[in-house]
Amino acid sequence: MTLSALLAARMADGRPVRVGLIGAGKFGTMFLGQARTIPGVHVAAVADLAPERANMALALAGWPPLKAIARSLDQAIGSGGTWVTDDPFALLEDASLDVIIETTGNARAGVRHALAAIGAGVSVIMVTVEADVLAGPLLAKRAAEAEVVYSLAYGDQPAIICEMVDWARTAGFEVACAGKGTKYLPGYHAATPETVWQHYGVDPEEAKAAGMAPRRFTSIVDGTKTAIELAAVCNATGLRPPSNGLAFHPCGTHDLPRLLKPTFDGGRLEAMDQVEAVSSEERDGRHVLGDLRRGVFVTFKAPTIYSARCFSEYGLVSDPSGDYAALWRPHHFMGMELGISVANVGCLRRPTGCPTGFRADVVAVAKRDLDRGTPLDGEGGTTVWGKLVPASASLALKAMPIGLTEGLELRRAVAGGQVVTWDDVVLDEADDVLALRREMVAEFG
Repeated sequence: MTLSALLAARMADGRPVRVGLIGAGKFGTMFLGQARTIPGVHVAAVADLAPERANMALALAGWPPLKAIARSLDQAIGSGGTWVTDDPFALLEDASLDVIIETTGNARAGVRHALAAIGAGVSVIMVTVEADVLAGPLLAKRAAEAEVVYSLAYGDQPAIICEMVDWARTAGFEVACAGKGTKYLPGYHAATPETVWQHYGVDPEEAKAAGMAPRRFTSIVDGTKTAIELAAVCNATGLRPPSNGLAFHPCGTHDLPRLLKPTFDGGRLEAMDQVEAVSSEERDGRHVLGDLRRGVFVTFKAPTIYSARCFSEYGLVSDPSGDYAALWRPHHFMGMELGISVANVGCLRRPTGCPTGFRADVVAVAKRDLDRGTPLDGEGGTTVWGKLVPASASLALKAMPIGLTEGLELRRAVAGGQVVTWDDVVLDEADDVLALRREMVAEFG
């Protein structure tokens, strides 16, 4: 049966997939706008530290007012309504929900909410990729032990890339590269919330009116978000990260199979089975023709001469040799596609991407010279950006994962462009997420 048919059957049986949403930001609101029109999905609760934001999200999503006045989770489940609370953990006091969607964007909060859901016997869809990169392999292992599902979120780029990699492998192709597009120039690594809009190409007042969060978009512009998303892809698919960080090759869709193949075949990659990002800007600032700024891609190699000939016969975009081809999606729909994960997890108990190992990490690099005593402000801030590296390199460098940096203080100076190490910061040994990260490294590192 199709996913929509499975959901319809659950609706007919009076047992819709019961969902709890943690975080009522843009991604969550986009999901709510779709969820109300998906038969077989019941958003029974929305938790946000600011309940008025959750109520606003429901209103923006066109939620019928009578559906959003449940006084408790039990009442919501009984009436088909939606309960709004400021306590995410209240959603997990019993196992009445099928799925929790974690969309706070905060790595520490994401890890804690996932652990609580798994402990309550509730499956997790992790939108907060920062949490997945920080401790995803261990969260997935604990979910499996608890016989629930831990999944990446469809609609976000990592899960879509995972799907494309799986498509290529299942069809019998050898994956050369998978990744995403973005707008990038080398100077963007120094971007801050004060300078982000000039790099992103949006008027500051327009950004403010649209509710665009400066820190979130700083993470996108300075390369951190791309590194985090592609680290999640590596850990879920087995693809490898570049040995010295992402290159962000300027590349249009017509050049994907020509450039994103190994150097031994005339491309730009170190090897097959790699992730990479492509930029919509040439290094001199000119716009790339046929850019993939908001899209995702996979390049792959034909296993036989006959298959390569078929590439040409069916009009695939290929490299000059005809051996490599590319498939891409120019857009992703974020929360509007999240129902795909809800249906897979709720009906089939199958993730749309799930970490299987610790293969890649995102380490903190100083944006400028940082003095001793400088407080770090983490992802999207003024002090550090996140660089994708192999997990083995991260451990050898004793590098600080960017997901743990916010709120820490430097015990010694770090030069701009240098990786921040564990020895450079004052750690809070009482931090439960720090302990979980160490446990993950000990088991999977």
